[in-house]
Amino acid sequence: MSFLTRFFMTRSALIRTLAAIAVVFMFSSAQAAVIDNYKFEDTAQQDQFFRLNNELRCPQCQNQSIADSNAPIAQDLRREVHRMIVEEEADDDTIIQFMLDRYGDFVLYKPRISGKTAALWFGPVVLLLIGLFVLFGLVRKHRPESSNETLDEEDKAELDKILGGKD
Repeated sequence: MSFLTRFFMTRSALIRTLAAIAVVFMFSSAQAAVIDNYKFEDTAQQDQFFRLNNELRCPQCQNQSIADSNAPIAQDLRREVHRMIVEEEADDDTIIQFMLDRYGDFVLYKPRISGKTAALWFGPVVLLLIGLFVLFGLVRKHRPESSNETLDEEDKAELDKILGGKD
């Protein structure tokens, strides 16, 4: 193959590859999220709004706060938090209790300690203690027993032979 043939074949392949990559990026680009614009009377309300939005979990997304999620329910919850802060001048506990009544303990990233969440809080510690107890039992069971037996003359002679007569 001549140099020109190889050059145009590789150039053509390169152009096709770049075109394919451009098409993929064009169709798979992330959609721009709608940025909510909320107005507050003072910075304390704004701080409260952002703090609560980061503390509350999106019921649909499961591992995102309502501040991070673009799900419609997260947008509704952000609007509701804003409304409660501005119109009702609600404190954190009132807003969190409203969300708990509506969505349950799941809506909090740090669930409160209660009868329902005891396994969540204390389960890992209990499992760790059980694992340590089982490990301790297995190690103790399989540990070779130490013996305080003294060597008889025959064993001493064999040991001296192995060690080359050194003491």
